[in-house]
Amino acid sequence: MGAKENVEKQKYLGKTGLVLFITLMNMFIPLSTDLYLPALPSMSEVLGVPTTLTNLTLVAFFFFYAVGTLFWGPMSDKYGRRKILIVGSAIYASASMVCAMAPTVYVLIGARVAQGIGAGAITAVSMALIKDCFSGKQRETILAIVQTVAGLAPMLAPVVGAILLLFTDWRGSFQVLTIAGLACLLLSVLYQETLPADEKYEGSVAGAIGRLFAVGKNVSFIVPCFIFSLYNLAFMGYISMSSYIYVEYFGLSEQVYSYFFAANAGLSMLGPMLYVRFLTNANKKKFALCCFTVYAICGAVIVLAGGLSPFLFWLGFMPFSLAGTVTRPFSTNIMLEQQEGDTGSASSLISGVATVFGSIGMMAASMFSNAVMGLGTIICVTGIVSFIGWALLMKSSLPLRGVK
Repeated sequence: MGAKENVEKQKYLGKTGLVLFITLMNMFIPLSTDLYLPALPSMSEVLGVPTTLTNLTLVAFFFFYAVGTLFWGPMSDKYGRRKILIVGSAIYASASMVCAMAPTVYVLIGARVAQGIGAGAITAVSMALIKDCFSGKQRETILAIVQTVAGLAPMLAPVVGAILLLFTDWRGSFQVLTIAGLACLLLSVLYQETLPADEKYEGSVAGAIGRLFAVGKNVSFIVPCFIFSLYNLAFMGYISMSSYIYVEYFGLSEQVYSYFFAANAGLSMLGPMLYVRFLTNANKKKFALCCFTVYAICGAVIVLAGGLSPFLFWLGFMPFSLAGTVTRPFSTNIMLEQQEGDTGSASSLISGVATVFGSIGMMAASMFSNAVMGLGTIICVTGIVSFIGWALLMKSSLPLRGVK
């Protein structure tokens, strides 16, 4: 069954509903982190625990989200997208409910682990659905639409989180996530299976998971996967430290912090559409190098001037964030193009590798005594390493479909 037929068979969702469903699934990660970011500094005091423990609620979520994506993607190639979506959504909604009622930070961390595992299923399948249902230029366009609309989540989540703090505590954020999980569960039930019959894996569960290694051996896939995932290392470092930088370092309120955070997310969400509108026909080799150069320059600006004021910090970080979102439709499509079959496993590796790098970035950013200097250094190094990696890839004999 072809991509067009997979869209046409959506009796309840239709094409528009399917795209909106995929968009919702892509919102789960920023919603799961950004919604309660404004509450992080006060959570330590309310729960009576050090900052390292409240930060662990972020790190634990992302680590097990990575584990989840690596497991659920291959399972979706074996059992189908729909079954995995239903199971993952149910786990996510149940874990969010436990988070909202957690009596201690340790119960909260444990529930965040389960929440990350459930979110891994949702995200891994969402990317597989895009390849199941769309191809060629249309896939790039759909990726841009999904990533742009999904960009509303990191823009609105901290603002909503800050507003919730006016009426409730951090638990209110997890009550909202419970509702989001239940909505995803309902849509999963309405969704019609899109896994092509000839791509279904007929072997054992262990064999399905083993397909991850088969995909990972595809050097044309895994090398760009590592290069583009480096962005997550720096960006997730920002996610984990942004509230501390704006609230504790610069002394702003949770509400004002949420406005800075939302302003960055709002401009960044333009990235995918800018790519589709102006850059789809650009020289892909030079395009990526330009974006990586922006990374390095932004990191240097933050190191030199980011600590002087919250506006200068925002001004230094914003172009880095925008450059990263501009590359996303291109990088995701390029990685998917390198792999024939095993779409679930490929989607798992794309999400999993990015999340592992993100978890490393979150831990690395928290290790610096000066959070602004530390984050700027991480961003600068990320840009330099990405630039060198891409330049070497372009000069190598390694084939890269769609680029060279």
